[in-house]
Amino acid sequence: MTHNFNIMLSRLFTISIFTLSSFLSFAQGVGIPSKQGGIGFGNLPVFTGIRLNPVDKKVQRINGINVTSWLSKKDSLQTGVSNGIAIGLPMAIGTDHKNGLGLGVFAVGARSNLNGINIGGIAAGAGKHVNGITIAGIGVGSGGDMRGVNIGGIGMGAGANVYGVNVGGVGIGAGAGLYGINVGGIGIGAGTDVKGLNFGGIGIGAGKSVSGISIGGIGIGAGEDAKGLTIGGIGIGAGNSVKGIAIAGVAIGSRNLKALAIAPVVGGRNNKGIFLSAHFQTGERKGRNRDNNEQIEESEPSLKGISLSAVNRIYGEQKGVTIGVFNYATKQRGLQIGLLNYVKDNPRGLRLLPIFNTRFGKRA
Repeated sequence: MTHNFNIMLSRLFTISIFTLSSFLSFAQGVGIPSKQGGIGFGNLPVFTGIRLNPVDKKVQRINGINVTSWLSKKDSLQTGVSNGIAIGLPMAIGTDHKNGLGLGVFAVGARSNLNGINIGGIAAGAGKHVNGITIAGIGVGSGGDMRGVNIGGIGMGAGANVYGVNVGGVGIGAGAGLYGINVGGIGIGAGTDVKGLNFGGIGIGAGKSVSGISIGGIGIGAGEDAKGLTIGGIGIGAGNSVKGIAIAGVAIGSRNLKALAIAPVVGGRNNKGIFLSAHFQTGERKGRNRDNNEQIEESEPSLKGISLSAVNRIYGEQKGVTIGVFNYATKQRGLQIGLLNYVKDNPRGLRLLPIFNTRFGKRA
């Protein structure tokens, strides 16, 4: 009985406080002992202490504990800065800047910057930057940069850069770069670069480069370069180059491969490194287009390194060693070791040889 009575008194006190603050907010509030310090009720624009107000409007500066319930209808009314502890029942939103500890049953936010430790039951975010430790059940978002430890139960996104330790239950996205330790349950994506320790349950993608230690459950893709240790469940691809150590369940491909590349299928135009695969190929075979019977010019790709594969096809110049069941090279400056070895530029009779083949004759 005593316990239930205490709960009832607590609820009545809370309701009374917010009813009183709602009434006083129309008269710009009242403070005890003054309108600028102590305990305040209503929309006091400058206050230090404990302040209770249902909706913050045209705030200048609040220091201490600020308790609110809702946000103003107009963004222009969300002004000033709140320093200290901001509590939202249900939303801690209503100022331009928020610094300190923010707690919201539904959400915590600021029109411009959100700094400190902020926890929102559903969401947390700011129109410009989010800095510090930010946790939200569904999502964390910022119009500008996001820095620190940011955890979004479902997702996380920033209009510019994301720095630090960031965990998105479903995914993480950045309009610019993504840097640090980044974990997305489904995926990670950035408009420019992804750098650091990166894990995407399905995939990782970057408009420019992926670098560091990157693991994509299905694949990793970069508009320009993939650098470091990259592991893709199915594939790894980059528009310009793959550098470092690359491991994929099915295929690895890029214009330039400068790596230790391990996958069933590996291919690039300019290749330097060690390649372990079932099928390695560089360039395209010379032939005719079936549609218009035009000659297809053979490209001039190259291999400089070692390729250990069941089939090695070098439609270009080989400067290195290929080891496999069947080895093919247009121009040979290295060594082929395998069951059958073919060098197109060798003299007739020396083009297809068992065991090994290399450069023979002046044509080579």
